[in-house]
Amino acid sequence: MATARPPLPLKTRLIIAAITSATDASRRRDGTVNRWLFNLFDRRTPPNPNPVDGVATADHTVDPSRHLWFRLFSPASPASGHLPVIVYFHGGGFAFHSAASGPYDAFCRRLARRVPALVASVEYRLAPEHRCPASYDDGIDVLRWLGNGDLVPDLSTVFLAGDSAGGNIAHHVARRARREALGRANVAGLVAIQPFFGGKVASPSEERLDGMPFGKLERFEWMWRSFMPVGADRDHEAANVFGPGSAAADDFEEGFPATMVCVGGWDALQDRQRWYCEGLKRNGVDVRVAEYPDAIHAFYVFPELPDAHKLVDDIADFVHRRMDELSKPVDK
Repeated sequence: MATARPPLPLKTRLIIAAITSATDASRRRDGTVNRWLFNLFDRRTPPNPNPVDGVATADHTVDPSRHLWFRLFSPASPASGHLPVIVYFHGGGFAFHSAASGPYDAFCRRLARRVPALVASVEYRLAPEHRCPASYDDGIDVLRWLGNGDLVPDLSTVFLAGDSAGGNIAHHVARRARREALGRANVAGLVAIQPFFGGKVASPSEERLDGMPFGKLERFEWMWRSFMPVGADRDHEAANVFGPGSAAADDFEEGFPATMVCVGGWDALQDRQRWYCEGLKRNGVDVRVAEYPDAIHAFYVFPELPDAHKLVDDIADFVHRRMDELSKPVDK
């Protein structure tokens, strides 16, 4: 019997084939990346101070010595009142893509316009040249730079967000944010879009959906080997956040932000994402799970898919609900 496949337009299938071919061709057996080859296929979008689809963009340098910067997406006609800030981390298995990659520029533009919000998309350092915890360090440093600067006047409601590997980064930055001095930056929520977590033993969904779009188990294993500290396995707390090698249970006494986790029905990583939700709930975190039964991994970068628009609407709803909760007076 033929294996069921996700319902995707031909255009989407062709783009997926091109992206995965470029990724796999760029992956070397020694765990390094042929960046010259991958960059031939990774279309970059420059910043534009003139609004495109209602959003202007500008790049801001945080640390030139490590090429750490972020792209700020600003709605051209913001709604009256306070705008939330979304600090965003792109996906790509910790090793690929950029804040300037065309699909991520377009996705952050849609977020900024729809929520509406100021979106700071972080250009963090990539593996394997910069292994864990380099991307986590970059994320917290951008948050600190914003909190201690005057680029954004109101940082009372900052949301950390990211997809796939970026969702993993957003989680770890959220953990560290509770213990760091961040100036005016107040983390109000976390949006983890199909976050990339792992473990030494393959999950049932990883085995069942191996080979689905962006869901090849061998590719996952290569990405973890390239990202993890030398000598660490996939039960390290960076990958398996509530696993045997994690101290996460000791880090959730209080203050971890309300979290939205997005799960796709055709995503090989879905079991780990649901286990992540269960771990957060066990530790008293307010968790909202958004299910997309027909969604593949990375569905949000394909605007021709209806769920890509539904996700942006759901994120907007989560952000506004969270802001409403925080604006209510606290009973004494």
